[in-house]
Amino acid sequence: MPLTHPELERLYDAHASGLFHYLATFTKNEADARDLLQDVFIKLARLDELDALQNEKAFVFRLAHNIAIDWLRRRKVRWDSEERLIKELEGGQQHASDPDTTALSAHFATAMQSLPDEQRTIAQLKLWDGLTFEEIAHTQNIPLNTAASRYRYAIDKLRTLLRPIYEELT
Repeated sequence: MPLTHPELERLYDAHASGLFHYLATFTKNEADARDLLQDVFIKLARLDELDALQNEKAFVFRLAHNIAIDWLRRRKVRWDSEERLIKELEGGQQHASDPDTTALSAHFATAMQSLPDEQRTIAQLKLWDGLTFEEIAHTQNIPLNTAASRYRYAIDKLRTLLRPIYEELT
């Protein structure tokens, strides 16, 4: 039988603050730490019982640690792909003989980095990997309309950020 509501409340009251600070050391971001904390308590809510544990605090912190490590692994895959994209763009700069192309590529790389993660990843999947919105929605486990709107927001922001350099070059 899953943990009862009072048991979860007791666990939250006893450990949430410490878990949040612990998770924040991994994420370096309050919002991500809160998301991971929520994941911890979702997993705890699905447990059958905690009575057999010798050390409840050690168990919940170990659970949080495992969730944070999984998050870091997923994050590293995203960071690696973003770095690869930037290197590809910078590599294109080295081969470009046209200084305007070089300037545009540099501004584009900077503009891509300024996008929020959810917009940047969708723009990358759409523009470089050629995925459809349906494929992106499935890959990111989000609704189709969310994928399309995040892409639109990314393109709008890129257009705004790159307009001055484009106008300067034309």
